[in-house]
Amino acid sequence: MKILVVGGTGLLGGHAALHLQALGHDVTLAARNPAHPTTTLAALPFLPGDYVAGDFPTERLKGFDWLLFAAGNDPRHIPPGADAGDHLMTANRDALPAFFRAARAAGITRAVMIGSYYPQATPELVAGNVYIQSRQLACEGVRAEAAPGFAVCTLNAPFMVGCVPGQPSAIFEPYTAYAQGHFPGIPPFGPAGGTNVMSCQSLSEAIAGAFARGESGKAYLVGDENLSFAAYFGLFFAAAGNSAPVPSLDQVHPLLPDMAIPQGRGNFIAYEPDAAEVALLGYQRHDVARAVAEVVRQYGGTA
Repeated sequence: MKILVVGGTGLLGGHAALHLQALGHDVTLAARNPAHPTTTLAALPFLPGDYVAGDFPTERLKGFDWLLFAAGNDPRHIPPGADAGDHLMTANRDALPAFFRAARAAGITRAVMIGSYYPQATPELVAGNVYIQSRQLACEGVRAEAAPGFAVCTLNAPFMVGCVPGQPSAIFEPYTAYAQGHFPGIPPFGPAGGTNVMSCQSLSEAIAGAFARGESGKAYLVGDENLSFAAYFGLFFAAAGNSAPVPSLDQVHPLLPDMAIPQGRGNFIAYEPDAAEVALLGYQRHDVARAVAEVVRQYGGTA
């Protein structure tokens, strides 16, 4: 199939693009910026544009069979000086369903969106967090665009870990350096609380399964292992060969600040993905430690 991967130059979209290509699909990347030149993604066809700005009208989407959307906006994408709530609602609540509407009009037959786990895993957080509200509305909005001949489902994913060969990472390069002891000003610890964590490999497998067998209109809560943040950082230390204990401390962590923990430091988002849905989508479990080790191997020489 000819698949357009929006957000295909990022971590999740890029990993999925390579996985889908390995399965024999014809993959094109779409994003605001091209793939980093050191990655194998740079060899894939590239369609520049910003879905929020309306750069993908129906005419530009014609000729593709399937669509993977892996580019939802979060607080990192808020332009300087912009109102956070207005931007997130415009990008997620408004622009995303409009994009899927254009995809349907272009003749695309199947679409999968990578969403956020917060609305499904912690619905109690929705009312007080505009970001989570915007992601819930995006999930509902794109599924509402499903119609005969246009199957749509969402995969709502937790904390993700993994890498694309040759691609820099603003998150995992520092995590690896930290585990190697290159940040002496930050003692080994994880902030109190924890979350569900999933590997990019598992998510890419779930994406392929969603294209093949996903139920149109369905929101799938995907995930893998429930880990304290201390245990999560501890995996990086272990992979780096650092035997220092990594305790859980109720204090701000410079590499995982409180703004990145919507449930609040000290709280845990833990769940087991539905076993029938795991089987339907066909993704592996218990893959987080392997993914962390892969990350440390890739970034271990960059500190």
